[in-house]
Amino acid sequence: MVIAKEEAGEFAKIASGLLINIGTVTSNDAITMKIAAEAAHQAKIPWVLDPVAVGALGFRTELAKELLNFKPTVIRGNASEILALAGTDGGGKGVDSTALSSDALPLAQMLAEKTGAVIAISGEIDYVTNGKETISISGGDPIMTKVTGVGCSLGGVIASFLGVQKDPLRATATASAVFAIAGTRSAKISKGSGSFAVNFLDQLNLLSTEK
Repeated sequence: MVIAKEEAGEFAKIASGLLINIGTVTSNDAITMKIAAEAAHQAKIPWVLDPVAVGALGFRTELAKELLNFKPTVIRGNASEILALAGTDGGGKGVDSTALSSDALPLAQMLAEKTGAVIAISGEIDYVTNGKETISISGGDPIMTKVTGVGCSLGGVIASFLGVQKDPLRATATASAVFAIAGTRSAKISKGSGSFAVNFLDQLNLLSTEK
């Protein structure tokens, strides 16, 4: 929520978790993001990098690589974004991935080993890996790919889970599972993408109150 570079570092240091999503990045935003990431790293605050459209556009690709210097706790993206961040051609077009999540898994495991981050790959099957251990999460619904912002919002949920669960692999896998369950339940009661968006928020809230 904080976008002023004068506040970014100060705010990051008192947060329980930080999400940096480069989806609508501007030149000024890039400065703010680097300040926030550096502050979180120095304060040992867990943070999530969502490298939206990395590999498709040069400016954001270079920015994402710079942000890796501040050791993200989790990197979350689709297969094309993860492949591009790992140094190969992911074949992505913005938020759309032409690769399967399983295609990206071997390089995601290598990227996890290299960066020390947990890598979360979104797809028909989600994979969460720290390089040594990998968890797969199935579920959700294809309509989730038709609603703008669903994938990006997962990054925020992961960041919030990191604030209460100190094991980043478990926190990320749990957040992904909660998302999948909410997506499955929402799809069953929705008539289209508009009602799905509202029902999805409701289901996330209902899941948080279940025992």
